[in-house]
Amino acid sequence: MTRYIRRAAAFCLLLILALLVNASRIQVFQADEYGANAANRRGVIARYDQPRGDILVGGRPVTGSKDTGQQLRFERTYKNGPLYAPITGFASQVYGTTFLEAAEDRLLAGTSPLLSPLPLWEDFTRAQQPGGAVHTTIEPSVQQAAYDGLAGKQGAVAALDPATGRILALVSTPSYDPELLSGNERSVARNWQRLNGAPSKPMLNRAIRQTYPPGSAFKVVTAAAALDAGVITDVDARTKSPSPYRLPGTTTDLVNDARGCDDASLRDAFLFSCNTVFAKLGVEVGLGGMAGTAMRFGFNDGSLRIPSPVARSNFDTSMDKAQLALSSIGQYDTTATPLQMAMVAAAVANGGDLRAPYLVERTTDAAGNAIGTAASQSLRQTFNPGTATLLRELMVGVVEKGTGSNAAIPGAVVGGKTGTAQHGVGNSGLPYAWFISWAQAEGSPVPGVAVAVVVEDAAADRADISGGGIAGPVAREVMAAALRVPSA
Repeated sequence: MTRYIRRAAAFCLLLILALLVNASRIQVFQADEYGANAANRRGVIARYDQPRGDILVGGRPVTGSKDTGQQLRFERTYKNGPLYAPITGFASQVYGTTFLEAAEDRLLAGTSPLLSPLPLWEDFTRAQQPGGAVHTTIEPSVQQAAYDGLAGKQGAVAALDPATGRILALVSTPSYDPELLSGNERSVARNWQRLNGAPSKPMLNRAIRQTYPPGSAFKVVTAAAALDAGVITDVDARTKSPSPYRLPGTTTDLVNDARGCDDASLRDAFLFSCNTVFAKLGVEVGLGGMAGTAMRFGFNDGSLRIPSPVARSNFDTSMDKAQLALSSIGQYDTTATPLQMAMVAAAVANGGDLRAPYLVERTTDAAGNAIGTAASQSLRQTFNPGTATLLRELMVGVVEKGTGSNAAIPGAVVGGKTGTAQHGVGNSGLPYAWFISWAQAEGSPVPGVAVAVVVEDAAADRADISGGGIAGPVAREVMAAALRVPSA
């Protein structure tokens, strides 16, 4: 009898060991595989089992969470959703996350190891911390001014603090309410289809994800290259530029919309935005010099994160002279995001020191304890400080005497550059209206804001489209809000 009891006990022990081995195999070695299986909803249920951390603007949350009492319990809510959608993105139970909701997802969802004092233990026990908070650099009044300025228009605004790189505003219009995508009801699918099918593309973040031909706004880069290369040593000297200018190696003549461009000085050419002068200057600087200057401003860099990824702005590094001439006035294959062009204005305003743009000021846990704090960083010295002084003079001249007068702010020093960018087959599309600028408040030692505005004004009469007329007033309101002064 004892012998049978021993055999039964040994068999039971063997079964227990087999059970432990199998449990260890599943829990330790195959946990990730099972966790990633689409049929396993434990992770999804756990993800929405607690409120998501908030995204804050000006110290106040622009997001929230709603308890639905359903299996996927908490849904995301948004305050002023269309205003802040280019910053927050959306957090959808069906369609995932975008922008800050994606870039800071683990912190907001409470799964980041930075939220835990014992990350390895909690990773083993699969415990979840309350979601942390993301404090942005956005200034609410600047964001609102940009949004109001683009009301009824299709376009984007990016505004920076030139001295630090803090992003003060990112606006894209038309916009949408991210809350329409939060839950998992049938209405969410309908909203998704409607938003994605809309011709105006309201979910496209035009400020950082869309590139446009920058047109004459790019002449700031060409002027910087010509000054740094020594092609221009006197901004008031004649440039020996014919008008029209025959593109090298072709029979095509480039013309100007403005008068007085024949043999104009750099100062006058900048003032009246003479295509012929800048096209010729770009050829004289050469492909290497032009491409090098553009790249120091940030063109051709696909690694920029704010922390959301920014689309790569382009300046070709392989072109013939005719193509280089067109690229030097912001045409041909040259394209830029509004954020990139705001970086161009910011570099000029900051003496050539281009600061890395950033959108997150700091992150905290649910108790408000700091987890991470942003620090201003220099990307590179874009051009010589002496060149910066001359570029600032030229940009101020555009606002005081030239095509950018609509951006003037009483009592403030404002520098700007207009742009009207042709595009489409045979330039058949309505031109994009650009304005890039910076502003310095009276009594302030340095400029306080740099702005880029682009308007795809499909509703405008073609003859009325101009950077100064359409985009300039928007930039003025944004700069005034940043400086906290009246705009008129």
